[in-house]
Amino acid sequence: MEKGDNAAPPNRLTAANDNGTGTESPSVDIDTALIRIAEAIGRHIARQHIRACRAANDNEPKGTG
Repeated sequence: MEKGDNAAPPNRLTAANDNGTGTESPSVDIDTALIRIAEAIGRHIARQHIRACRAANDNEPKGTG
């Protein structure tokens, strides 16, 4: 530092990911959102399972069984 320069202010730098204190309540209920995601994943897995069972049993003509 040269003569006459001011010292750096204490809060001159802030973190790029500084999103606040986190004390605000979220607008979406986290548990509800997670339940919705889990339900969607479960439905997707069930659809895949049904398709796999049909593919494994494809020796019957369509319309029977």
